[in-house]
Amino acid sequence: MAIAAASLTQAQDYPSKPVRLIIGYPPGGSNDIAARQIAPKMAESLGNQVMVENRPGANGIIGIDLVAKATPDGHTLGLAGLSPLVMSTFTYAKIPYDAVNDLAGITTVVMNPLLLVIHPALPARSMTELITLARAQPNKLDFATAGSGGITRMLIELMKISTGIKVQTVSYKGAGPALTDLLGGHVQGMAMDLPVLVHQVKSGKLRGIAVTSERRSTLLPDIATVGEQGQPSLQAVNWYAIMAPPKTPRAIVERLHGVITKAAHSAELKERFIAGGSEPMTSASPEAYTAFLRQELARWGKVAKAAGVRAE
Repeated sequence: MAIAAASLTQAQDYPSKPVRLIIGYPPGGSNDIAARQIAPKMAESLGNQVMVENRPGANGIIGIDLVAKATPDGHTLGLAGLSPLVMSTFTYAKIPYDAVNDLAGITTVVMNPLLLVIHPALPARSMTELITLARAQPNKLDFATAGSGGITRMLIELMKISTGIKVQTVSYKGAGPALTDLLGGHVQGMAMDLPVLVHQVKSGKLRGIAVTSERRSTLLPDIATVGEQGQPSLQAVNWYAIMAPPKTPRAIVERLHGVITKAAHSAELKERFIAGGSEPMTSASPEAYTAFLRQELARWGKVAKAAGVRAE
């Protein structure tokens, strides 16, 4: 009873100072955008500032490690996605944290569907046609990936495993360089977060082949999903979650869950998410988030093992 009372008192006094929301990537990327969208809405409910702090390095690992080692009082949080929380577990020889046990997961926040695109010089206009073309030219098509061990690489590997096609992957140090080479015709395709590619597809500079979410995107409604094109195993989204250091008081974790969920589903933020090609995605409870994280680890662990993917 004494412990519970102390935890409740901490939650009532929380936050007693501005909250840091650490991002393991530079400004301008999908992680950073999601954090800067939700931070002001969190601050409204918490009654104190939520300051986004960029601590880039090692595919987001440095930022998450800072959160894992921070004082567990709720004043240091992290926002991270699929790559540092799931993919890095399998693609790096060693990382300094366990995404399940060394972090107090709170909830997912938002998700981005991925979009499979190709250079318009290729004759394919659907998944079936792209698969047929790749089978006719084994290892002749190059697909760009934003890094060697993230979701953009893993989705191409999953496509190879699921369809039996043979294509080459070319790893870049980010979405920008990869997109530049695709637009220049130096590679033939890529899979990337949909918001990054919308403008290039609408302008005709790239051809959208498939959306990897369960439903079509409202921004590109004419592009069919992978499920609609007979490839349901390729359904995958890049999600972002907020977590606290381990041993953060339960009452603070529960309060943050309520605050973040309310913010993500607010009319204002939901509209902004959708306008950018994203969708709010929250967990029913911190335990539900942990169960989801375990499912993602199991799924992508199998892909990484089958493909032999390692980060460079």
